[in-house]
Amino acid sequence: MSFDIFVCRFENGESAPLDMRAAHEVLDPYAVARDPEVNFLLVSTAEGEEAGVFLNSPTGITFNRSRGAGIMDLLAVLLRRLNAVLIVPGGPTMIQHHEDRELLPTFLKDEWPVVVARTGAEIEQAIRAS
Repeated sequence: MSFDIFVCRFENGESAPLDMRAAHEVLDPYAVARDPEVNFLLVSTAEGEEAGVFLNSPTGITFNRSRGAGIMDLLAVLLRRLNAVLIVPGGPTMIQHHEDRELLPTFLKDEWPVVVARTGAEIEQAIRAS
């Protein structure tokens, strides 16, 4: 995929901070390049799949040029660790549990599909279906 997707967290319909320390714990082992001036990581899986990651602290992480099952699996781990959702512009918002829907802002619940996607394969399937 060549578009941006966003990792965010919500509480009571409002943006909530992400645990950037935990995000680094998940992502740093996969980082093959960094630019600390813009909080950028280039992550790569063992299969050579890559994604650009911008840690837009404290309320968002952007994945760019994400491709491959390994990157989607890494994204699923990150979402679980941060208790976050994945927003695909023009596509679905992916949550971990059905009850997480109540945490989302009204515009995400009412204007875009919300789907449960817990694994990399489920994330990839939801994106392809949109």
